[in-house]
Amino acid sequence: MPVQVQGEVLSIRKVGAYNAMTVVAPGIAELTKPGHFVALQVGGPESSMLLRRAFAIYDVKERGVYGGTVEFVFSVHGKGTAWLATRRPQDKVDVVGPLGKPFRLPTQPVNATLVGGGYGSAPLLPLANALRERGSRVDFVLGAGSADRLFGTLDAKRIGSSLSVTTDDGSAGERGRVSDVLPDVLDRTRADVVYACGPMAMLRAVHDLAAARGIPSQVAVEESMACGVGVCMTCVLPVVGDDGISRMVRSCVEGPVFLGERVRWDDVGTVPEDVLGAPVSTGGGH
Repeated sequence: MPVQVQGEVLSIRKVGAYNAMTVVAPGIAELTKPGHFVALQVGGPESSMLLRRAFAIYDVKERGVYGGTVEFVFSVHGKGTAWLATRRPQDKVDVVGPLGKPFRLPTQPVNATLVGGGYGSAPLLPLANALRERGSRVDFVLGAGSADRLFGTLDAKRIGSSLSVTTDDGSAGERGRVSDVLPDVLDRTRADVVYACGPMAMLRAVHDLAAARGIPSQVAVEESMACGVGVCMTCVLPVVGDDGISRMVRSCVEGPVFLGERVRWDDVGTVPEDVLGAPVSTGGGH
């Protein structure tokens, strides 16, 4: 079960276009698995910004001088993240976590390809460590719009057997997208499974390429999660359940990690008529 703590900022640093914040959060670090996220209150206790901001967990340390710590990466997009970027060591932040469903780990060693877009690579790095601990081979494909928007390339070089990098503008690695180089990586490494985190368009492309080769995939979606605990329903998407029935599920509770073949990619952003509980059309009556 997630816990709510009054955390304390231990450090905040710039990493390219992003901010990496480490928060002392006893009780959260000990429960975290790769793929979990935290939700932070922003703006302070008197703020009118009521909704929390959700961030994938990049690193945890269960013990330390100050207690367990959680590190996450974020980009400034609005008032909430702008406020967060101005926090300094010893500032207090209200944190809830760990939240969501983490990645599923294989029971036997596998060849795993991890694909990240932008700071979507953050939750893939602890996943890579967990896979390596189980004797699996790990290969990375990381992409972004430009070099400063890549994240975790040094970690990926250290952990992985190989690293392929792409940028839209060609400022680092190969010019193009991860989907341009992924087919060669999957074939060369004889991948058994693909894990991915990033924008929805990227996740769909990764799933399609893996599925065409009969390779299962797990995708951590980046839907907007306004509450992080399943109340506000802003992060729903259509997913096929174990029983074969499609439902609008909450990314923050049933996800953010889903089996790629279960996501109805063509219908993301809509409420398909055949999902359980969808509004019934009356045929245009008055």
